Amino acid sequence: MTRTTPLTLPEVEALARAAHEGQTDKAGRPYAEHLAAVAEGVRARGGSPEQQAVAWLHDAIEDEALPFAWLESADLPPSVKEMVLAVTKHPGESPEDYTARILATPGALLVKEADLAHNADPARLAVLDEPTRTRLTAKYAHVRALLGL
Repeated sequence: MTRTTPLTLPEVEALARAAHEGQTDKAGRPYAEHLAAVAEGVRARGGSPEQQAVAWLHDAIEDEALPFAWLESADLPPSVKEMVLAVTKHPGESPEDYTARILATPGALLVKEADLAHNADPARLAVLDEPTRTRLTAKYAHVRALLGL
């Protein structure tokens, strides 16, 4: 039976948690913690339910937790799909091209802002080794500058 309504935010959250099951972040924490923090960051910044759904899905395609074909056929509003694709970094893509796509996609900047805020959280970075912490801090600062944040 075909759905006639888009996936709800709780359904998107459950899908994302299941897709990233067993994955950990650079600090060894369950990856779903990062997704939850980004979704909360989007909500706290006044983001819409659609943007919150994107927060749950923002790394799913990039990390190959879900295939691109899933996103194409998912019962999601076109705006959600567009934002997910906007924040999905492509292999070998320059930061300039990546950030230009985010800036050109309505709603995507808020999601990326929440993602960067959590990625650059000093408490999160503190558990990493110094070279990794230094590299990531510079990377996140560069992306923030390109986005005008």
